[in-house]
Amino acid sequence: MIQSTAWDSHPEPLAVDSAPPPEYGSGSLADLLPTLAAGMAVPDMTAAITELTPADRNCVFLIDGLGWEQLRAHPEEAPFMSSLLGSSRGGTGRPITAGYPATTATSLASVGTGLPPGAHGLPGYTVRNPETGGLMNQLRWQPWTAPGVWQPYPTVFELAHRAGVHAAQVSSPTFQNTPLTKVALSGGTFLGRLTGEDRMDLAAEQLAAGDRSLVYTYYAELDGAGHRYGVDSDTWRGQLMYVDRLVQRLAEQLPPRSALYVTADHGMIDVPFDEQHRIDFDEDWELRAGVALLGGEGRARHVYAVPGAASDVLTCWREVLGEQFWVASRDEAIEAGWFGPRIDERVYDRLGDVVAAARDDVLIIASEREPKESAMVGNHGSMTPAEQFVPLLEVRS
Repeated sequence: MIQSTAWDSHPEPLAVDSAPPPEYGSGSLADLLPTLAAGMAVPDMTAAITELTPADRNCVFLIDGLGWEQLRAHPEEAPFMSSLLGSSRGGTGRPITAGYPATTATSLASVGTGLPPGAHGLPGYTVRNPETGGLMNQLRWQPWTAPGVWQPYPTVFELAHRAGVHAAQVSSPTFQNTPLTKVALSGGTFLGRLTGEDRMDLAAEQLAAGDRSLVYTYYAELDGAGHRYGVDSDTWRGQLMYVDRLVQRLAEQLPPRSALYVTADHGMIDVPFDEQHRIDFDEDWELRAGVALLGGEGRARHVYAVPGAASDVLTCWREVLGEQFWVASRDEAIEAGWFGPRIDERVYDRLGDVVAAARDDVLIIASEREPKESAMVGNHGSMTPAEQFVPLLEVRS
């Protein structure tokens, strides 16, 4: 009898339904503002995160790139936020999920609209625009596309403002007039401040400006340090120390009847620079075969096939990557709930014919098409705990 050997085996590709989908409808970023707004009696809002207690004045401080696992791993650099870990998600000590893909444009749209990606329509870093056939970068909004057509729903800030709630966003002046801000975070008053300290002070003032207030503030530099140097770098740790002091500064200024929620848009992992961990699409003829456009990002790819080749591309990507990535057809990813419980008609063709989400510490880079993105140390996008889990720390006055 011939004994089988390791090289004779052909492991099955990862099952699509083995990917842990985000907690849409009960514990995702898309559920946060509707829950807070419902507690302030804003019409048509649902308190989906049932662990949260209503407050008259609510502030959301979103720290770009601060994943739950990264925060838990750095108590010395973030002593104040670490002391709040038990307060997360209404005192359960649990995280919430970012949504898929776990990337900034998608997450900010989920936060601001209170909708999952399949509804708001920003389902990735870059996606195909069905009207033009080309890729649309939804973070940088390139090429320019009419914002209200791309994302037509009102934000929670707009709905709260209409209901008499004092709504404000306190962020860098750079973001005031961007299309992403318009479609995701507009409504009420935008107030630009350059320094983190000024943002914290002004956010506290804006909370006190109404009997019912909904205030959003944001810090981006932690994410930038992670992308450039990695979440295991001294630069990233220094940024974490700084942002921890910002959180404490804001918490100590909360006016009466306030709740501060500290959260993030995604976590991050460092990916080694070698061929085993970084698979170069631009140098892999098997992965390129039948592909018209490569969208998304290294750990969350949208793959658009040439007409008639979608089935073959799916088969090939599963054979090549299926032990390291969850590889699904568009309809399989939708059925598995990756993008939320519903997909608007205008969004359907923005999704890849094939969707690939990394399980292992690997990337699909594109060294020629995406040289800057391919050179990043820290990466995110997929459904692993390191990327999906984000804190929901709470301080009340």
